[in-house]
Amino acid sequence: MSSRGKKFGKLSLAIFLLAALPAAAQYPGQISTTDKSAPELRSVAVLEWTGDEQHPKASRMIPVSVYDGQQLQDGGLYLDRPEPLALQGEVEYQLKQNGKNTGLFVIQNAALEQGSWVGYGVWKPLARPRPVQSASAQSWKEDDADGDRPILHRKSHAGDNSGQNGSGSGSQSTDPDRPTLHHGGDSSSSGDSSDNTANSSNPAPAPDPDRPVLHKTADEPASGSDSDRPKLQKKNDEDQAYVSSLPDISDPDRPRLIPGKPADMGPAVLPSLMGLPPDMHQAVAVSDAKNTPEHIWNYSWANPADEARFKAQLEDLARTALGLGPAAPPAAPAAKKNTASHKARLTLPPPPAPLVDEQFRVFELAYGSGATLVLSAHTAGSGADEKFVTLIAQPDLYGGLAMLLKNVTDAAHLDDTPRMRLVDAVDAMADNRGELLFELRGQTQRQFALYRVLRGQVTRLFVTSGNALTTTAGN
Repeated sequence: MSSRGKKFGKLSLAIFLLAALPAAAQYPGQISTTDKSAPELRSVAVLEWTGDEQHPKASRMIPVSVYDGQQLQDGGLYLDRPEPLALQGEVEYQLKQNGKNTGLFVIQNAALEQGSWVGYGVWKPLARPRPVQSASAQSWKEDDADGDRPILHRKSHAGDNSGQNGSGSGSQSTDPDRPTLHHGGDSSSSGDSSDNTANSSNPAPAPDPDRPVLHKTADEPASGSDSDRPKLQKKNDEDQAYVSSLPDISDPDRPRLIPGKPADMGPAVLPSLMGLPPDMHQAVAVSDAKNTPEHIWNYSWANPADEARFKAQLEDLARTALGLGPAAPPAAPAAKKNTASHKARLTLPPPPAPLVDEQFRVFELAYGSGATLVLSAHTAGSGADEKFVTLIAQPDLYGGLAMLLKNVTDAAHLDDTPRMRLVDAVDAMADNRGELLFELRGQTQRQFALYRVLRGQVTRLFVTSGNALTTTAGN
């Protein structure tokens, strides 16, 4: 290429780059491709109900958080149009207890209850596992496909193999499954070899026309299986569903699918749960587009006696925090009562003060993370005399307990310091690490909060907005 052509090529390239600069300035942002490994939205809620779990009287779904892949959002406010995304119709939640799936709950409608969004829906049982075929049934299916079909077998004779190496019988092709008639008169005489040779070289005589003969049909499958024979096979359509439009049918006995009330979803739950009734139950609910395996949060002790020992230590710490110290020793007895039996009764320690509504749980919030102990209880009484305590601790290296969190309050100051009621552990961010979900219940409002236990510290990751309450503090 000439020097003039090279200069023209460089000039064209420079003009193209200068022309592209203003166009690039119009798009300051970077266009990113869709990452298939990006996490999906994950919603955490609390299901509250009264009555039996299989046949609840009333229930409601309280949204807690929505993880958008980067941070936790308030489930009661996230993408509300007007109801939040966590309570839109047909959203399905997995009900969990200690990390194990216990059922499903499908949102049907949402409503404002005392200024906060709650969801109502129906219970749905877990999918039944497919039945496993027994070994005998599988072997019959695989190895005995022709078991029901009658087959006639020939009886082996000495002369059957005599014609395999000969030239006369090698050109004939006989059906091994076809019944063959043999002469029985002269075949028993072993001395007449010429007759046996003649019988083996000549074809068999025509069978009796009146005798029934089994023939293979042309359209019969190669395996010989009967189309009407029952077979053991897996049903592939039991987890699939489809909808097809049907014309108007006046038959009143014909079954129909009614939208909103499938037959396998159990009884509908009416939106009648208001306030905080004393017999109300709570369970963690998780909705995620991906199916994640169960993660059981229960901690397994190497020595079962350690659990009772640590529980006793934690109960003593709870009594101290509540002001329930050991009872004062009795007064010194009179001289006339100074007997051996009376001294033995005085040396017995007083019984510990009772803890009302004690709740004790031990979690393994991550694989190999050790035990995390949670204890909640309160005292009897009313007002300032009714005190509440919640403790979170972990075993230390010296056989004791390291206190990580201590929450103490009383019924007269719940709005300033709400009591912490443990709901359960839950994986709120789909990272195989459990967070402790607490209800922060005050005198006039309540919230839900997620706490993470990591490296000997407790951190509050998230707390919802306040929900108004119309109940007493003792509930």
